[in-house]
Amino acid sequence: MQKKLLLVLTTVSLIVSTAICQVNIHDSAIFTPLIYATYGYQFPGGDLALQFGSNSSIGGGILFKTRHNWIFGAEGNFMFGQSVKNSDDLLKVISTSDGFIIDANGYYADVIYYERGYNFFAKFGKVIPLLSPNPNSGFTLLAGAGYIQDKIRIHNPGNTAPQLLGDYKNGYDRLNGGIAVTGYLGYMYLSNTRLLNFSVGFEFMQAWTKPYRDRDFDTGKQDTRKLSSQFYTIKVSWIIPLYRRSPKEFYLY
Repeated sequence: MQKKLLLVLTTVSLIVSTAICQVNIHDSAIFTPLIYATYGYQFPGGDLALQFGSNSSIGGGILFKTRHNWIFGAEGNFMFGQSVKNSDDLLKVISTSDGFIIDANGYYADVIYYERGYNFFAKFGKVIPLLSPNPNSGFTLLAGAGYIQDKIRIHNPGNTAPQLLGDYKNGYDRLNGGIAVTGYLGYMYLSNTRLLNFSVGFEFMQAWTKPYRDRDFDTGKQDTRKLSSQFYTIKVSWIIPLYRRSPKEFYLY
């Protein structure tokens, strides 16, 4: 296992070492790793839209761009939001007739609902150098496949309500996960001076998931549905290209 890990690390190091050699991005397409951080604002569709409203995602990844402007790599994101639908019915079996949870001190417990989730994808695509300052920038097409998971986070400040601790809380969180595919259309800008490098675009995600909990406590039954959900995402990314520019030559006589 250690030998395999050492081989992988050595291979990655050689790739990066080759990529950061001195090049002139203005004149020709180059091979370079692109490390980036990304933010997305997402609108849900399908089964997910029945549970959540819009949400945000933050993440990052690495892409390798070849001299022929093919790109491939991986990306991961953390999803979060505060729009949870039908939350009033979620804890009805442990609530008072007025819809309140009584905590261990005999007071009404504060309960806050959030959307939480994550995803990670392998991605592959192409940079088309149109309306670009150099052959390495332009319109970008990406396709990806990977895994997604989301749930309702039920937060009781101070953990004063024992009926919402540990496995009890898990019975209401609607945890589900499964495979997903993505398609992205955007524009990537890699400046000639390396001072400004970014991308902006639109991503569509289709997810096929299933519930993971053995039983939902509010219904007393196991959810056996096969869920089909979509995300419509506006994404902005800040990119760090790993290459060094060729030095300018000056001749003094």
